Amino acid sequence: MESSAPQFAAWLDEFFASYYRHRPVNATFIGVHNYDHRLPDFSPQGVDECVAEMEALLKTLRTLPQEPLTEAQSMDRKLAEGFLEIQLWEYGSSHFHLGNPSLYTGEAIFGVLSLFRRAFAPLEQRLEAAIDRMNAIPSLLNQGKANVRQAPPAWTERATRECTGALAFLGDGLEIFMRDNGVDSKSLRNAADTASAAFRDFQCYLETELRRRPTEEYACGGEAFNLMLRQGHFLDMDASEVEIYAWDQLKGSEAKLEAYAGDFGASDWRSALAQLADHQPSVERYYPRHWELWEACRAAAEEHELLTWPDCPIEFVPRPSWARGAAPHLYFLPYHSAPAFDPLPAVDYLVPPIDKDMPPETQERLLRATNDSVIKLNHVVHHGSIGHHVQNWYAYKAQSRIGQIAAVDCASRLALFCGSTMAEGWATYTTGLMDEVGFLTSLEHYSLHHARLRASARAIVDVNLHTGKFSFDEAEAFYRDYVAMSEKASYAEVVKNSMFPGAAVMYLMGSDMIRRLREELSTKQGAAFNLKQFHDRFLSYGSVPVSLIREAMKR
Repeated sequence: MESSAPQFAAWLDEFFASYYRHRPVNATFIGVHNYDHRLPDFSPQGVDECVAEMEALLKTLRTLPQEPLTEAQSMDRKLAEGFLEIQLWEYGSSHFHLGNPSLYTGEAIFGVLSLFRRAFAPLEQRLEAAIDRMNAIPSLLNQGKANVRQAPPAWTERATRECTGALAFLGDGLEIFMRDNGVDSKSLRNAADTASAAFRDFQCYLETELRRRPTEEYACGGEAFNLMLRQGHFLDMDASEVEIYAWDQLKGSEAKLEAYAGDFGASDWRSALAQLADHQPSVERYYPRHWELWEACRAAAEEHELLTWPDCPIEFVPRPSWARGAAPHLYFLPYHSAPAFDPLPAVDYLVPPIDKDMPPETQERLLRATNDSVIKLNHVVHHGSIGHHVQNWYAYKAQSRIGQIAAVDCASRLALFCGSTMAEGWATYTTGLMDEVGFLTSLEHYSLHHARLRASARAIVDVNLHTGKFSFDEAEAFYRDYVAMSEKASYAEVVKNSMFPGAAVMYLMGSDMIRRLREELSTKQGAAFNLKQFHDRFLSYGSVPVSLIREAMKR
C-alpha cells in the first residue's frame, strides 16, 4: 500500500539509514545486521560526516511539504526532529565523544558481546563479525585517546573498570565460550589478542594521563537539560517544575514509610525494609523461584484482565559461564530487551548464578540480595514479564517506526532517548498495578513507598546535578541520606545520572503520567471504562513518550 505521505516516508527511510550507519552497535542490538562488522567512527572525519548528515536531515524535514500524516507518522516526525536536536547538542558537548571515555570502552566491548549473547545468526557468521570488530577496537580506542583529553574522575573510573571487564572476556571468557561451543579459531584468538592489547593500552592512558587531568564538569547545564525534557520526553514542565513536583512526591513517600514502619514491628522504615531479605528461597529453589513467580504474575494478570498477554517466551537461565568474569565490571544487564527485528524463539533472562560449591556465607549473601521481593518485583514484574518484556513485545508491533526501536537496550543506554518515559514509566507503573490485584505481600506493598521515594530522589538528583546545584559528592550524599542507598550503590547511580542527563526523571514522570491518564479516561468514560482495553491501547503506541500517547488517547 502506497503511503499518503511519500516524501515524509522517504525522509524517514533516510533517517534510519543514517542512524544505523553511524551507530552500528545499536543496529546489532536492534536486529539490523548490515553493520555487524563495524564499530562507530569518532574520528574527525567520521564525526563531521555524522553531524553533517543530521543537520541536512533536520533542514530537509523542516522544509517538507504538508502531507496527510497518520497519527504514528506525526509522532515519528516530532520524535525524529527531537532526536536530531538532542544528538547535535551531544556531539558538541563534553557529555559524548569529546569528554566521556566510557563511550569508547562501552561501544568497543559491547560491539563484540552483542554478537555472542544471542544466536540471531549462525555462529560462524557471528564469529566473522566479531573478528572484524575486535580488529577495529584499536582504532576506536585510539580515537578515544585523541578526543578525550580531560574527563570527570567518575567517568574515567567507569571506563577503567570496563577495560577490566573487556580483558576478562577477551581472555578466559572467550576461551570458555570457544570450548563450550566447539570453536577452534586462530583468527578469533589473534583478533582477541589485538583487542586485548588495545584495551590494556587504553587502560594505561586512563590510569596515567587522563586521571591526571580531571574535570568536575558533570552538569550539562539548564538549557540542555530543558532540551531533554522538551524534545526528548515532550514534557510541558521545565527543570524547576520537575524538581518541585519530585520533592513533593518524595516527602509524601517518606511520610508513608515513617507512618507504617510500626506495622512491621520496626522503629523506622529502614529496619522494616531490611526484613525483606529474610524472605528468600533456598539454594535448591533459587532458579525455580523465578519461574514460579513469573507464572503467578501472568496468571494474576489474566485473571484480573489487566491486558492481553502476548506470546513472548522468556527463559530464566543462569548467566553463562563465559560472561561471569566480565559481567561485574560491565553494563551487563540480566534482562536485555529482545532485538526488534530478530525473530528469536525466546529471550534469555540471565539470572545471577548461584553455585552449590560456593562457601555458605557467599550463598547466603547472594540469596539475601536476591530475595523473594527482588525476584518478584525486579526480575519478574518490572523486567521479565508484565513490565519491560510485555511492553517491548507491543512496541515491536507498533505503527510508529521510532516506537518500535526506541527502548531497545544498547551498549550503555536505550536506542533513542525518547523511549524512556514509556519503558521505565510502564515498568514502574506495573509494580503498583500488580499490587492492586493482590500479587504483593504486605511488606512488599510497603516497599513500594520506598520505590517511589527512590524514583523521586532520582528526579531531584537529575535536575540538581545537571543545573549545577549539586556536586557529584552532594548527589551521592543525597541518595545515602534520603534513600538509604549504600555507598557503592549511590556512587554507581550518580555516575549513571551524570553521564545521561534527563534520563533519571523518566521513572517518576513516566509512571505518574500513565496513572494520571488512566484516571482521566476512567473519570470521563465512567462505567464504560475497561482497564484491559486501556492498557492494550496504551501499549500499542510503542516506545514513544507517554506525554504524546496521553495527547493521542485523550483525543
